Amino acid sequence: MTYTGSCLCGACQVVVNSTEDKQTACHCVDCQHTSGTAYSSNILPKQSDVKITGAVKEYGSKAASGNTVTRVFCGECGSPLAHKSKAFGDAMAVQTGNLPDFRKVPYGAELFVKDRWTGLQPIPEADQVQIM
Repeated sequence: MTYTGSCLCGACQVVVNSTEDKQTACHCVDCQHTSGTAYSSNILPKQSDVKITGAVKEYGSKAASGNTVTRVFCGECGSPLAHKSKAFGDAMAVQTGNLPDFRKVPYGAELFVKDRWTGLQPIPEADQVQIM
């Protein structure tokens, strides 16, 4: 299936060819910072199955693992689009908030639940992973 979407201002487009039928919620502190909220929602397709075009910018930061995580975002509105890391191999995490079809796709897992905000309950039927 092909999923399409864009950033908030429309300057960047995202196209993902994927069979992903579940998404992942990540509660790590880095995802909290880059999403501006309690967690990010992602899928992990192969990089070769993802095309991001437009006013894209990247920012590299060190994750808790010591790996560099390259954050991909819109250079105009700042919407987070994806992130890459050596830990993902040939895949990349694509933020599903920019892909409208994922509004109805269930979560299969929650990562870094040790950092989940107080008051947020576990997502029913999603695997609960303390760290990644």
